[in-house]
Amino acid sequence: MATAEKKARTGKIISLLRKTYPDVRCSLNFFSPLELLIATILSAQCTDERVNIVTADLFRKYRKAEDYLQVPLEKLEQDIRSTGFFRNKAKSIQGACKLIVEKFDGRVPQNFDDLLTLPGVARKTANVVMGNAYGIASGVVVDTHVSRLTQLLGLTSNTTPEKIENDLIELVPKKDWIDFSHLLIYHGRAVCIARRPQCDRCTLEKLCPSSLLKN
Repeated sequence: MATAEKKARTGKIISLLRKTYPDVRCSLNFFSPLELLIATILSAQCTDERVNIVTADLFRKYRKAEDYLQVPLEKLEQDIRSTGFFRNKAKSIQGACKLIVEKFDGRVPQNFDDLLTLPGVARKTANVVMGNAYGIASGVVVDTHVSRLTQLLGLTSNTTPEKIENDLIELVPKKDWIDFSHLLIYHGRAVCIARRPQCDRCTLEKLCPSSLLKN
């Protein structure tokens, strides 16, 4: 399919998803850039629901970056244990907070490249923080839902997050970059479920080359 055709189809997909999920928002609960940064670090290999349960207590205990540095590493590990990979995540959180305090005056940087200097932060986390904490469209977040659905919808044939993001940046209007991943995440959870896709009630069925109804 020519790029112009694919862009037009992508626009239709976004329009339909916006009508289906008009109140789309970030699935992680947060009230500050620091909370979103930490929640996103915790979300690796963990459901957002579990992260929100853990951070409900965590964010009451620790309010500032300095607070995470004052707690013993072993205690922080126990606080986040149920999110999995808790040792690495605890080290990343404390490492990020240390740099935030020492280099960024205690505030999460509002710059994509600066965010990438923080331990535990790669493109996905930086894009999440930039888009949802600061309202800056720095790129398109690619998680497992976005990766799976964009391949099913024929928007990309790539399988690595970086290459998928590059494809989506070409197809998705910049004004939709922030919400695009949320829309696909909502749809992936509600309808296009990995093990049991419900194509018969999918608002995107006619635009989806992978629809089971076409087979």
